[in-house]
Amino acid sequence: MGGPRLTWDGYATQWASTHGGFDPRRGSSAVRVWLQMGYGLSRVFATIHVRPTALTVVGLLLNLAVPVTAVRGAGWPITSAVLVVLAAMADTVDGGVALLADRRTKLGYVYDAIADRFAELAWLTAFWLLGAPMWLAALCLSVAWLHEYIRAQMVAIGLTEIGSVTVGEWVGRVAVTVAGLVLAGVIGMIDAGIAAGTITIAAVIWLFLGVFGLVQLLSGIRKSVR
Repeated sequence: MGGPRLTWDGYATQWASTHGGFDPRRGSSAVRVWLQMGYGLSRVFATIHVRPTALTVVGLLLNLAVPVTAVRGAGWPITSAVLVVLAAMADTVDGGVALLADRRTKLGYVYDAIADRFAELAWLTAFWLLGAPMWLAALCLSVAWLHEYIRAQMVAIGLTEIGSVTVGEWVGRVAVTVAGLVLAGVIGMIDAGIAAGTITIAAVIWLFLGVFGLVQLLSGIRKSVR
């Protein structure tokens, strides 16, 4: 069953089938509310026949603007944080439209994954420009991409369910990025030096969650293949 008439429960069931069996109805309140918002917007865009790829491109452009706006001066990182939120919603909605309008394709998954990786590169470039060490930003990016590479290999061998979502997932990276940029923007209006330290702390948190997420992911794989 597809199309804009798909109910929330039907949408959640199909969404779970493409996200390792994770049921958004049983997740945290924040995740559930976010996906319900995405579902509502997806119904609108599917009804007016907006293509998922167009939404993917919009999200990518918003993310590429993040480092550009972040360095415009004190307070501007807050604008960058807003761009990240809007881009993340576009990323949610493009998949929702593909599902509701029955436009899911393998090529669409590839485009979406590429856009996500460019997004992370843009966010961490903003972190670096705001004062985080380059080596730390590079390490954060490497851990995030390793996480996604392992997930892709799991799909390739048919191992699509690990039992739980790790703390190093995309949603965690979005949350850390938004929080880091907002705090850097607020503090930057007081002291630019402290703002650099704030964004560095955000990068450290990103790295910690990424490493811990990798441990969870590998542990889940071991349990699944027993």
